[in-house]
Amino acid sequence: MLYDVRLELRYDYEGWVHGDRHHVRVTPVSIPKVQRVVAASLSFDPRPDREASYSDFFGNLITSIAYQDYHDHLDVRLAARVSVEDVEKRPDFSPALQGLEAEIAGLWSLVPDAPHHFLSSSPRIPLSQAITRYAQESVARTASVQAAALDFCLSIHRDFAYDKKATKVDTSPLEAFNLKRGVCQDFVHVMIAGLRGVGIPAGYVSGFLRTIPPKGKPRLEGADAMHAWVRVWCGQHAGWVEFDPTNAMIAGSDHITIGHGRDYADISPIVGVLRTSGTHETKQSVDVVRVE
Repeated sequence: MLYDVRLELRYDYEGWVHGDRHHVRVTPVSIPKVQRVVAASLSFDPRPDREASYSDFFGNLITSIAYQDYHDHLDVRLAARVSVEDVEKRPDFSPALQGLEAEIAGLWSLVPDAPHHFLSSSPRIPLSQAITRYAQESVARTASVQAAALDFCLSIHRDFAYDKKATKVDTSPLEAFNLKRGVCQDFVHVMIAGLRGVGIPAGYVSGFLRTIPPKGKPRLEGADAMHAWVRVWCGQHAGWVEFDPTNAMIAGSDHITIGHGRDYADISPIVGVLRTSGTHETKQSVDVVRVE
């Protein structure tokens, strides 16, 4: 599948801003056997005084920008063409949970994709007894790690309501769990917390999802948004398998990856510091169009 992706992040500041520095993580990366970035362009308005790009530990592309002069807005614009491999449904070669524990114990590597990085609590995902018990229900009624992960994914989709107003970007997994409401980031954090709680390595994936309008309805430009889903280490033979609890599915060729990490903090679209007074308004627009 070949896609054209356009993203615009717009920040309008109530007061003048100066001396700000930001790390921007919105550019997709090429991943062997998953996707290939044909071309990508990232631009900013106003133009930064300093700009540099590098890859972090997990291989995510970070663009660092800095400003000295005063400005009252920031526009981040991405244009990319990405080729995504068609994902065929693979048989479940994952072991039972006890077998997974033995496989993890036998792995001594700490490369970025090693499951050891995704087993314990992380900055935005503390482990929770309540969420662990919720995940244990899926383990109890399935025979393999991959089946347990899929069952847990479907359970979250069944038991939680999608509600943009229920949570904020800093809502904890336990708060979202108690509310049984939230957005994709909340569902992902709950799923990761539960899987780690039962001993299954799980990580956060940030990216884009192509949405298809209802039959007979036109596609709305800019109506999409950035998306998040979960990657689960299902053993040495199955490897990493990705699940989308927001849409109750295994991630496929309509999912375009920006990058991954332990939780949202590792792959948030933009973080930074600035000098200003007052508040700001944020707007996000995403278009994912399949190239025929």
